[in-house]
Amino acid sequence: MLARLAVRSVLTKKFIRRIPPLLVWVKAALTQVTLPLVFSAGAPLNDTSEFTQSETGKGIEMDETQMMEFVGQAVADVGALLGGAMVVIGDKLGLYRAMAGTGSVTPAELAARTGTAERYVREWLSAQAARGYLCYDGGGRFSLHDEHAVPLTDETSPACVIGAFEIALGSVYATDTIAERFRSGEGFAWGAHDEHVLRGCVRFFRPGYLNNLASAWIPALDGVEAKLAAGARVADVGCGHGASTLLLAGAYPASAITGFDAHDGSIEAARKRAADAGLAGRVRFEAASATTFTGSYDLVCFFDCLHDMGDPAGACAHARAQLAPGGTLMLIEPFAADDITGNLNPVGAAYYGFSTLLCTPSSLSQDTGAALGAQAGEARLREIVTRAGFATLRRVAETPFNIVLEARA
Repeated sequence: MLARLAVRSVLTKKFIRRIPPLLVWVKAALTQVTLPLVFSAGAPLNDTSEFTQSETGKGIEMDETQMMEFVGQAVADVGALLGGAMVVIGDKLGLYRAMAGTGSVTPAELAARTGTAERYVREWLSAQAARGYLCYDGGGRFSLHDEHAVPLTDETSPACVIGAFEIALGSVYATDTIAERFRSGEGFAWGAHDEHVLRGCVRFFRPGYLNNLASAWIPALDGVEAKLAAGARVADVGCGHGASTLLLAGAYPASAITGFDAHDGSIEAARKRAADAGLAGRVRFEAASATTFTGSYDLVCFFDCLHDMGDPAGACAHARAQLAPGGTLMLIEPFAADDITGNLNPVGAAYYGFSTLLCTPSSLSQDTGAALGAQAGEARLREIVTRAGFATLRRVAETPFNIVLEARA
């Protein structure tokens, strides 16, 4: 009854008479399975006998094809939301790794390989096949294509996306909290998020850094590679768990690399990662914010963090003050166009979602609360950097996920 009342308030009798194609809305969402949409027991959507004009008394004229296309998109997005959790499960339990390069498997075979329960594995395999991540080979057997295995299992590949799923899952844990912040306008600190966010962030960005930092981004900076090879002082500000810091330390052993982060837990994690990598003697991690870190440096780096800061202009001004003569500021920021229309694509959709749940609340939780957002774009970044006292800013490199900017005083 409640469902019927809700429908009455939105749909008119004339529109309802045009709606029988909704009986195949799942087919429009790429499943090719016809399922009736039922609002209450015994009342399928194509039964219009009990529907009346909307309470406003006004008719509604709609483009049925456009509406159906949107319903298909919405259904696909529901599958994608749930599919993200399926990917994290597959990663956590080693299901993808157990399937990679092994050909076709049954649920029982995969369960035996991974020490999991066959019934859960069977449902997971079916869900992943429905999303197109796995291939259903018939006869109750499934396989993982090599072209899918690399993005899902190889964290040394620039194609790896597994970390994006973990940070996305962790982000949505805070949905209710962020919804309340919509009302209050208050922020929510990065470090207050679920651990999936912190771990997933490292796993999301590290493959790009691993494949680009020493081979492309540093060489693109004016004179910086030679300084690092000879022995330079480097500050990695907002280092998180230290992925970028450790890569710099590994690539340039003659240089002194220090990672700074305001989150004590991240500094502890970074120190452990350094010890595990055998780099503890070549890198330091200290708890400090972007406006309080100290020292004189030939290179100051902000890896995918300036937009998260409450006062990005203040952070850049402080970085300038800590640069040695002839020093360089390197900014790595999410790839973005200067106008919103240039960001209306899958990468932009992901970054705007992350920005809503993570980046904007993080900035608003800090002093100033500039809330730059993850899709600021080069023009907005240029305003901030030049206002901080830098004379030049140029784009030196880019990937589908990042832009790399060089600023000089």
